[in-house]
Amino acid sequence: MIKPAALAAALLATTLALPALAAERASARLLDRQGAEVGTATLVEGPHGVLVHVVAKGLPPGPKAIHIHSVGTCEDGTQGFVASKGHLNPAARPHGLMNPDGPDAGDLPNLFVHADGGVEAEFFTALASLSGAGGRAAILDADGAALVIHENRDDHASQPIGGAGGRFFCGVIRAQ
Repeated sequence: MIKPAALAAALLATTLALPALAAERASARLLDRQGAEVGTATLVEGPHGVLVHVVAKGLPPGPKAIHIHSVGTCEDGTQGFVASKGHLNPAARPHGLMNPDGPDAGDLPNLFVHADGGVEAEFFTALASLSGAGGRAAILDADGAALVIHENRDDHASQPIGGAGGRFFCGVIRAQ
């Protein structure tokens, strides 16, 4: 007869060993327009998409759009991070999680910044993959990708970016 404590210890040891074997990871340092680091994002490949975890501080309070942009650069912050181009969107789909003809692969739910300027959020997207697995849009392709936080909320329908406004924060997504 197996004792409950021994069984629990064996299950715990097995569970702790498994995640390190399969997960492909990437991260991004989130920068403001002056180049100061305001936070980080971690991206972990799953069997059906990517889990994105964002932690930041010093942002303006309120709801903010966050998108995956198609080019991995954040060097032009004073010009509004426009070099990161449009959303990750190899299928050329319209913008918006609520758009019946969308969404594009860079669309994510809004994040909410607290009154103290801090945010911690986690999103899952089945529209993208770090490497292009499952035929999903590849985040870590030849020109990379960037995670961009906008000044406003995304309405998830209007074109081209759901009323998200200017690009205030940006992080180049890099493999770990």
